[in-house]
Amino acid sequence: MSGFIKKIIVSMSLVFFTAGWALAADSIVIKGSTTVLPITQAALEAYMKANKGVQISLSGGGSGEGIKALIDKTADIGNSSREIKKEEVALAAKKGVKPVAHVVAYDALIPIVNPRNKVKGLSTDQLSLIYQGKITNWKEVGGDDLKIVVISRDSSSGTFESWDHFVMKKTKVTPRAQMLPSNGAIVTAVAKNRYAISYLGMGYLNKSVKALEVNGVAASSQTALSRQYPFSRELYMYTNGEPAGEVAKFISFLKSPAGQAIVKQEGFVPLASPKKGRK
Repeated sequence: MSGFIKKIIVSMSLVFFTAGWALAADSIVIKGSTTVLPITQAALEAYMKANKGVQISLSGGGSGEGIKALIDKTADIGNSSREIKKEEVALAAKKGVKPVAHVVAYDALIPIVNPRNKVKGLSTDQLSLIYQGKITNWKEVGGDDLKIVVISRDSSSGTFESWDHFVMKKTKVTPRAQMLPSNGAIVTAVAKNRYAISYLGMGYLNKSVKALEVNGVAASSQTALSRQYPFSRELYMYTNGEPAGEVAKFISFLKSPAGQAIVKQEGFVPLASPKKGRK
């Protein structure tokens, strides 16, 4: 991941300007998921370079914030690492907003530990019990006799909600868990703590942390697309109705071969024809 992306992780909110911002004819406001953020940043840089005079502002804050901004009509695109909820659709309808989902990439939600941890993989059940606080020592899952430090994304995150869907299944995360606001913060915390476990989107994985297999399957582009890897998900951009104008052009660019090359470059999984068995 580039140093430029690291700046996003630190700031969580970036705004990009082109020359002649105040005079530009077209603008796009994008808010939401920090998982989708690096893809969007790299794509908008390429798009604005090819389309002089287009204004695009980008900020993070989490999937919930992105969908809220779309509903409140303060964003043209709401980035999300989860599907929109029924109650959000209902609220949007009351405000005259019709959210339309655009899948722009695929992702794998990966449990991670410190590289010094000798555990190589866990089952979904083991992960659930760890996050419920019912397994508290690494020796219970084949590791060293060390207390497990549970680290999670905060509850406003689409990644947290994906973890809830795949792993927790509506059980509660232990109150002893450290709740952090971004994928970048997760990487930093786990890299510094030999006892820690957490999870993140695959585009944020680097050598400072170690990915765990889940149910004997390692996360990869192939296993995410085929759904062989159990924690695979779509990454979304939501618009108010079918997009038009510059918004439509930008989303089309991101779905194009050039845009999907950016998705791959950022460590995520490009769009492809879903294999049999995908929902």
